[in-house]
Amino acid sequence: MDPYSAEGELINIHNHFHQGQYQDVIDYDVSTLSSENELPARVLQLRARIALGQAEDALADVTGEKGPELQAIAALAEQALGNNDKAVETIEKLTQSAADNTTVQVVGGTVLQAAGKSEEALALLSQHQGSLDAVALIVQIHLQQNRNDLAVKEVATARRWAQDSLLVNLAESWVGLRLGGEKYQQAFYVFEELAQAPATSSVRSLVSQAVAELHLGRTEEAQAALDQALKKEPKFAEAIANLLVLNVIAGKDGAEQRSLLEATDAQHPLLVDLTEKSDLFDKAAAKYSAKASA
Repeated sequence: MDPYSAEGELINIHNHFHQGQYQDVIDYDVSTLSSENELPARVLQLRARIALGQAEDALADVTGEKGPELQAIAALAEQALGNNDKAVETIEKLTQSAADNTTVQVVGGTVLQAAGKSEEALALLSQHQGSLDAVALIVQIHLQQNRNDLAVKEVATARRWAQDSLLVNLAESWVGLRLGGEKYQQAFYVFEELAQAPATSSVRSLVSQAVAELHLGRTEEAQAALDQALKKEPKFAEAIANLLVLNVIAGKDGAEQRSLLEATDAQHPLLVDLTEKSDLFDKAAAKYSAKASA
C-alpha cells in the first residue's frame, strides 16, 4: 500500500507537511508507525525542522548517517546554513549512487534547484516512479522557468493517476495562478479551504489565499488573510512581502513593510528584484541625462 494514500499510515503527516503545518509534523506521534514507514516519517520531520529554521539541529541529528535519505537531508540542512557548494557536492555524489531513491530525488532536486541547477534537478526528478512530491517540485521548477505549458502537462498527467490528492490540487492551483482568468477563482477555492479550516490552516495557506485574492482584485480580503498570517507568525517573510505588494497596489506607503522585510530576510527575491529594477532605472536615467546635457 502507498503510505501516502488515503488509507496509508503517512497520509496525515504528509499532508501536514505540504499544508505548511511544520510544527504539527515535528510533533506528530510516530510511535505507532510500522517499521518501513519510520524513515519516511523521520525525513518529513527533519525537513520540517529545516523549514522552521532549525537546520543546525537537523544537521546534528543526521551527521554520520550512511543512508542516502539522511545524507540528502544533511545536504538540505547545509544549504539552509549557507554552505551551498557542500550541499550540491553531496547531492551530485548521491545522484551517482542512489538516483533511484525517492528522497534523494525530491530533496536533491530541491537543493539543485535552489542552487540554480534547474536542468540537473529536472533530470534527477524525472526518474521518479509515481512520486507526487517529485511531480509537485517539477511543476514548481517549470513555473520558475516560465514554461507554463510543461507545468500544465505535468499536472494533467498526474491528475490521471492521483485524482484528488492534496498535492495535485496544490500543483494545479499554482499553475492556475500563473494562467489567470477563471483559473484564479479555482485556485482561490483550494487555498481558502486550506487556510480557513482549523485542521489545515497555516501561515503558508493564508498567504496563498491572499495571493489568490489579490489576483481577483479583492484587496480587503487579501489584507484580512495576510493579517491572519502575520498574527500567527509576525516575521514570516512571504506574508510581509505580499503585504508590501498589497500596499503598493492600494496606493499606500510600503516603506514600513519594506524595512521589516529587509530586517527579516535581506535577500528575499522581492527585495533583490526591486534593487535590480532600481539600478536599471538609474542607468537608463543617467543615459538620458547625459544626452540632455550634451
